Amino acid sequence: MAIDAISMAGNKAKGKRPQYFKDGDSDRLMAILMAVAGELAVARERIDTLERLLEKNGVLKRQDIEQYAPDTEAAHERGLWQQEYIARILRVIQQEIEQIDENRAAAVHAKEHTAASTTNDLEELIDELAST
Repeated sequence: MAIDAISMAGNKAKGKRPQYFKDGDSDRLMAILMAVAGELAVARERIDTLERLLEKNGVLKRQDIEQYAPDTEAAHERGLWQQEYIARILRVIQQEIEQIDENRAAAVHAKEHTAASTTNDLEELIDELAST
């Protein structure tokens, strides 16, 4: 069973998102920035480990890494990874868009329900007046 990282990036915690700044946009920007910083810190640590182990074991020199050019398959895999990465980084904005869509759908449903009720009430009134 494959894990859909893009879908998982949209997972959100229950409850209202805490607000730390007066401006909600600043909070969103800070959340994105902290997600990027966390991703970068983990990636940097892993890269450093790999480079040290590879050089220590005589597999390659760090200069080989600097001169590497990816082939088509590697470029494709990197592209997929970048999509997943962007989805994780921008999940705050995606969740807000989803909430706006949910609110809009609920408002449309409420208007439709109100219109249907009003129409039904008018039809009953017309029927009542017609029978008198």
